[in-house]
Amino acid sequence: MLNSLNRYLNTRIPNAKLVLTKIPGTNLSLWLLNEDYPQHALTYEQANALMDAPPYWCFCWASGQVLAQYIFDHPHQVAGKNILDFGCGSGIVGIAAALNGASRVVACDIDPHALAITQANANSNNVKLEMCSSLNDFYQNINSSEWIVCVADVFYDTDNLNLLTEFCHKFSDVWVSDSRTKPEQLQLLKHASKHFSNTIPDLDESSQFRHVNMYQKK
Repeated sequence: MLNSLNRYLNTRIPNAKLVLTKIPGTNLSLWLLNEDYPQHALTYEQANALMDAPPYWCFCWASGQVLAQYIFDHPHQVAGKNILDFGCGSGIVGIAAALNGASRVVACDIDPHALAITQANANSNNVKLEMCSSLNDFYQNINSSEWIVCVADVFYDTDNLNLLTEFCHKFSDVWVSDSRTKPEQLQLLKHASKHFSNTIPDLDESSQFRHVNMYQKK
């Protein structure tokens, strides 16, 4: 699995590799893009291709870290619960939930590479996650009213905002961690807290994207 992911990654970022990386403030590690990846050696075409469709699953984004840290700080809120990690990326949120006693965790992402790296990361942290590639698949055999949905850095794509009403209606609770969406776009949620974090490896992003807001269902 990791070999095929590394081969794919090298078609996007030549000479890049996945390395097992400790996530600050947690006791978990993830397979992520090496911090010294040759970003300055990319051609103009390669850099543009990465901007258009980044392999987001090989980064641990600030919002994912904040939501995972929240789970580690409040384990009683996931212990014995069912958790959907929607738009799972590297799988950090689902893995954090499993490590803190969640009864059942499903990781959902439309990108097969994200599901593959999430499985590899789950294996490395000795936890069991179920995988699904669409909400329709998830809803087929599950009563969502018995589940909490966790969403980190998904609503920056405004096409996904229409899911918010659905989530608030169907799930017992909705946890959103976001650094890129304006609060007025998330009016169905209540603001819970504000945090500071950065992506791993650090992309040296604008400071505004290092300020992460946590929201929950009203």
